[in-house]
Amino acid sequence: MKNAEQNYVEPLGLDVGTSRIVVARNADRKYQYETCLNAFLTLPYSKLAESLLQRENVFHEVHGNELVVAGDDAQKFAEVFHAETRRPMKGGVLNPREPHALAVVRSIIARLAGKAAVEGQKAFFSVPAPVDGDEGGLGYHEASVRQILEELGYTATPIQEGLAVVFGELGASNFSGIGISCGSGLCNVCLAILSVPVISFSVPKAGDFIDNRAAMVTGDLATRTRVLKETAFRLNGFSADRVQNALNVYYHDMMKSLIESLREHITAAQRLPKLDQAVPLALSGGTAMPPGFLEHFSAAMREADLPLKLSEVRLSADPLNSTARGALMAALC
Repeated sequence: MKNAEQNYVEPLGLDVGTSRIVVARNADRKYQYETCLNAFLTLPYSKLAESLLQRENVFHEVHGNELVVAGDDAQKFAEVFHAETRRPMKGGVLNPREPHALAVVRSIIARLAGKAAVEGQKAFFSVPAPVDGDEGGLGYHEASVRQILEELGYTATPIQEGLAVVFGELGASNFSGIGISCGSGLCNVCLAILSVPVISFSVPKAGDFIDNRAAMVTGDLATRTRVLKETAFRLNGFSADRVQNALNVYYHDMMKSLIESLREHITAAQRLPKLDQAVPLALSGGTAMPPGFLEHFSAAMREADLPLKLSEVRLSADPLNSTARGALMAALC
């Protein structure tokens, strides 16, 4: 028993998001997070360029005749060159059109998670729920992330992102309620009762949809639109600023699709447990963070006439780390 206790190592939770990858750890009964932008760009290879990147400690790898700059450093270079960063993931899974996709995700996960402290250390990682039953590249994506973690020495277990939000946010209600992660590639939803998922699905209209559509109608870059959305946007109706107006329009479009899908899935559920009490709904993810989002979403929910009573609709106190924290809590259970 003593040896078993000595060999025990705390597990980790991993949020493999389209926009960011986050690792959660439990140290001294406190959650600790490390995060990295899930993006990259390429530069022509030269020995001089490589030596300069090394000297400046820029996160990069050499692939043939290209230098692949990844993570937060990719965003810095994109701003300098007024260029779009590239995403190794699209719609919540590895992007089949990006030849560097798997290599970049592998590099970021290895950088954040590191090698397992002991062989077989537990790691729970997030995966998206299917979009209307369409698995797409989900199986390949899940197997690839599992392989990356196993190569680092972990015993890897997938957990759907919406369920991870339930674990991370709804402990006070015995892990019963609705968890929604409004991410970049997808909005993931899970209705769980006592930690058991009853309904799980995802909606493709999410942060990237908002950025791309707003950029298209304003003539700006999607990357710059995303930065503005994350730093200076408030969901408060129309204004004199055309970018703000475009973001407002597509935010409301996203919320309408999300709430309508939730209503349809609950209505169509044939084995929905009988609930004597109202349940909470917790929102998380970067797309839910702009001021005014919670108020507009709550108002739209009140008008939706869901066949399910809600006790509250609230936003996570730490939306960007909620999925990783929930994955870690699931691993601890």
